[in-house]
Amino acid sequence: SIEASVVNQQGRSLKLTGQLGDVMRETAELAYSYICSNLKLLGADAHCFEQAGIHLHIPEGATPKDGPSAGITMASALLSLALNQAPIKNIAMTGELTLTGHVLAIGGVREKVIAAKRQGIHRLIVPLANRGDVLELPDYIRAGVEFMFADHFKEVASILFPPTPLAQSRRKKPDAGEHSPP
Repeated sequence: SIEASVVNQQGRSLKLTGQLGDVMRETAELAYSYICSNLKLLGADAHCFEQAGIHLHIPEGATPKDGPSAGITMASALLSLALNQAPIKNIAMTGELTLTGHVLAIGGVREKVIAAKRQGIHRLIVPLANRGDVLELPDYIRAGVEFMFADHFKEVASILFPPTPLAQSRRKKPDAGEHSPP
């Protein structure tokens, strides 16, 4: 799990906590840059992070973590914050994110599927480039798991944040000084 929170309204910043290695810190910064650059495209207020200090925390700090495969997960946590909407429940994901939003292949598919199943999660978003790896998994590992494949973060966002009337009502309303178009 990854947590994101606005900690102040005094200028744009990103604070990272958890036992993160250099690659994972870079992955978080990349996810932040991608989300900030594409807020409007992803259905959020294009200015919502302009004056926001964001804190991104990866719990279980005693376990060292390093690698790019949490890119789409970090971006999803930030988008959830921007949309003021929780993602759908009981879904896991893995995938490296690029600055242009592409979802790249990851290693360790087998281990990640087993870990998700141990946590009771049976819906997984996996990079499209790893489809062959998933198909090569033994049937007993794939059994009971719904795999959703993504080639771009827009696909991840559409899975996690489906456009429903309830979701729209949860999204932040413009501040008193802002005006919505008629």
